[in-house]
Amino acid sequence: MAANRISFFIPAYNCAATIAESVASIMADNFTDGDELIIVNDYSTDNTAQVLAELQSKYPTIKVIAHKRNKGGSAARNTAVENAGHDLLFCLDSDNVLAPGSIALLKTYLLNNNADIAAFQHQHFFKDDKTKPHYIWSIPPGELPLESYLRRDNTPGQHGNYLFTKQSWVNAKGYAEGIGALDTWSFGLRQAITGAKTMILRDTFYYHRLSDDSYWMRENETKLWANSTRATTALFPFFDIIDEGFIEYMLGKGKYTWFYTMQSKPLKLVPEGSKQAYYEDLQQRTHNFIYPKPTLTARIVNKLKRMLNISK
Repeated sequence: MAANRISFFIPAYNCAATIAESVASIMADNFTDGDELIIVNDYSTDNTAQVLAELQSKYPTIKVIAHKRNKGGSAARNTAVENAGHDLLFCLDSDNVLAPGSIALLKTYLLNNNADIAAFQHQHFFKDDKTKPHYIWSIPPGELPLESYLRRDNTPGQHGNYLFTKQSWVNAKGYAEGIGALDTWSFGLRQAITGAKTMILRDTFYYHRLSDDSYWMRENETKLWANSTRATTALFPFFDIIDEGFIEYMLGKGKYTWFYTMQSKPLKLVPEGSKQAYYEDLQQRTHNFIYPKPTLTARIVNKLKRMLNISK
């Protein structure tokens, strides 16, 4: 394994019209000797497979993996990482485009700061001409505090196109599968709450394509109510580090809304070490419920019985 090389990966589903430009933005100005590019075709129904075959002819180093059924974006990303040969990973969506020479800057920034995640400061949202963005989303430069994830600020997870270490993917237990368009947001959150250090590189950007039929738009138009329950599902493996009161809120009153109220009611974690105390107390209370401690009167009566050798 070459030191500090990058495994680029692209989840691909019905993206025949855009993926060639995405791949070119990696291979032309951001791919270095020893890097790899893995594309997972998630059972596309258009001519994505044909386009990928043409791209492989043009760039023989590309590795294409085909799912035998459509599994969703999270599963495609996990398949790519499971087959990645390097410890540094960069996910690029199949309709987005990298700026020339941007990845080398990001990699240096990650390594120099001993970070787990390095992301661009700006997202240039475009439709037809990427040099003329419709609007720009930005993240404050420098180290991103955990609180930004807990209150659902704009974070790298919101868009999913950033550099990260394979170990942070392992710690986060990969991308949560089966949760629709929350795949990258929940992955970023899972990375953050498991201790990943996130750095945002000042004055850097990538191009994020706008589409009226995007994954996120389809999900929010038809399944808005489901986002909170999906977010809860994504966090199931980490309930041991989430505050008990917040879990009750997630599963109860806020079942369908907590995802949208994180600005006013942020996700709450337990202080380090306090969860063990909680479980020890719960175990003791359960024991006391099953085997209640005798009252003072009962203890005196039992002692007298033993003294007088009176059977129970």
